[in-house]
Amino acid sequence: MLLLNTLFKTPVRLLAPMEGLTDPLMRQILTQIAVDLGRPYDWSVSEFIRVTQTVLPAHVFYKYVPELHHDAKTASGTPIHIQLLGSNAQLMAENATFAAELGAPAIDINFGCPAKTVNSHRGGSVLLEEPEVMYQIISAIRQAVPSNIPVSAKIRLGYTDTSRMQDIKGAIADSGANWLTIHARTKTQGYKPPAYWEKIQSFNTLDIPVIANGEIWNSQQAQQCMMQSGTEHLMLGRGAVTRPDLIAQVDKAGLMDNKVLQTATLAWQDLITHQIKFLEGAAKNDVVLVGRYKQWLGMLSKGYIEAKTLWNDIKREKSKAAIIAALQASYR
Repeated sequence: MLLLNTLFKTPVRLLAPMEGLTDPLMRQILTQIAVDLGRPYDWSVSEFIRVTQTVLPAHVFYKYVPELHHDAKTASGTPIHIQLLGSNAQLMAENATFAAELGAPAIDINFGCPAKTVNSHRGGSVLLEEPEVMYQIISAIRQAVPSNIPVSAKIRLGYTDTSRMQDIKGAIADSGANWLTIHARTKTQGYKPPAYWEKIQSFNTLDIPVIANGEIWNSQQAQQCMMQSGTEHLMLGRGAVTRPDLIAQVDKAGLMDNKVLQTATLAWQDLITHQIKFLEGAAKNDVVLVGRYKQWLGMLSKGYIEAKTLWNDIKREKSKAAIIAALQASYR
């Protein structure tokens, strides 16, 4: 596939799909910051769209991926791939076909979600216990969507343990997937450190690109991940939300050599304007927006000492206007 050779011509850096976190508004903010810093994300993947009993109507796809109205790209030009989650191969294929008709540039399949509610309904990481079903889903989608639309999968190392890694690898190898993203922990390990990047190594014999994910919070960990996993391709998750300049930090050396990157660091003062844009973004209502912002600020407090101070000042505040005023005051 010519497109695949173009996509992976250089090491890719992706923004991870994180349910309830990297929604369209957060994607807009984080991808804009990356562009401003001179190292755009190669693409991002949407929060998963749950497939259960039917082909979903267009408005559901537009809800999760409003970027479909704009050539499936964020305002800063970052492509958004659509992620589907489900266990019925035929339904997954039919929904993938419809997503492609709506303009999805690629289809990603979620075999990594560790949420109990998702797993109890036979979705996400529980399917790592059924590699044959994984194969059926991926191959059905690959056969259904046009050949120019890539199909990828995102997995963990296993469900309760890593005993089925070779079976999972075999299912991926035979499925027709165009690339694979691996979160280097099992479902049981959740998000608890460490990530076992070295276990990604065994998947590198697949004849497709492999992308490493998990526990990348800074540039040093990114370098360690690439070395231990044996792949140069990375997907950044919670670390990219905590430090929105992480993508630039990861590639600082190479970009500086090419004189592309002006600065790899986003100072708190520069981040304030992006936080205000977040608070002025689209949401069901201000209560939801304030709650989402406080979730983000809580994460930012792990990356910026200034965020801890602001958090203490506004943690009980319910007024969006008051929070914006507090941000503006901290800028001065």
